[in-house]
Amino acid sequence: MASIKNLKKDINYTLGDIIEECYMWELLNSKEETAKSEAVIDEAIAVFDNLLEKVNAKGVENKKAHYKAISTELETNATALINKVNNL
Repeated sequence: MASIKNLKKDINYTLGDIIEECYMWELLNSKEETAKSEAVIDEAIAVFDNLLEKVNAKGVENKKAHYKAISTELETNATALINKVNNL
């Protein structure tokens, strides 16, 4: 991990792109019900809050392993959210 700053940027950009994709889907499918896309957006925001809380945690013993786990969790959650967006 290069830096905590880059990890925060990765979290922000990745989840921001997923939310943006949901909004694009809503614009392109204006006749569809938006409840499913809103649920994906809410879940992405919850994941964002959770990951940033973990990044900002104090008193971590093994910082390298901690940040690596956060990066892996971001990848897992982002993949799941992208699958949900694709299934809209």
